[in-house]
Amino acid sequence: MDGTAGDVVALVPAAGKGLRLGHDEPKAFVCLGTDSLLTRSVDGLRSSGAVDRIVVIVPADLLDVARSHVGADVLVVAGGAERTDSVRAGLAAVGDASIVLVHDAARALTPPTLIARVVAEVRAGRSAVIPVLPVVDTIKSVDLMGAVIGTPDRAGLRAVQTPQGFDADVLRRAYDATTDVSTDDAGLVERIGETVHTIVGDALAFKITTPHDLLLAKALL
Repeated sequence: MDGTAGDVVALVPAAGKGLRLGHDEPKAFVCLGTDSLLTRSVDGLRSSGAVDRIVVIVPADLLDVARSHVGADVLVVAGGAERTDSVRAGLAAVGDASIVLVHDAARALTPPTLIARVVAEVRAGRSAVIPVLPVVDTIKSVDLMGAVIGTPDRAGLRAVQTPQGFDADVLRRAYDATTDVSTDDAGLVERIGETVHTIVGDALAFKITTPHDLLLAKALL
């Protein structure tokens, strides 16, 4: 995956500790079947046929471990204490890419077709594209004491997945404009006045965060 001007680069932040998953190792290195979540996520990006380069971002002490999971064609770089720090480190490594995807390593079963659809939308002229699914549960707003203060209309709510796709210059501007910590890159893009477009996501792109999620993923395999 040699870098060329105008190519598509996928950033994979993989520094989550996995405490909620109940494992000692970082979440990205937890095995799902015979392969780690990180390996499966990277393989999905490769299989999409829409990504030219992949950059995995991990803690500095896990660089060699990560390289053993993803292969020599993937660039592995050191990230920071927060997810935003890691994405910044990834952006510094993408060169003059025209499109940047940001993809959670924990969404290991994301179909390659969904990845390709996100890229196609950005290529068609959208500056920011995210896959979403309708919210099926009733949502309550609560105060610090746990008392309900509102019930948003779920008809206008969506659950966001990854990969999130961006015009590279737009994502850089969004990160240059803030020092805040965020877990949502599209939210940073919204702040600079860019429109974030949605496409229909996929149930298989769920985030593996808890032991129940891992059991579900194993059953689906």
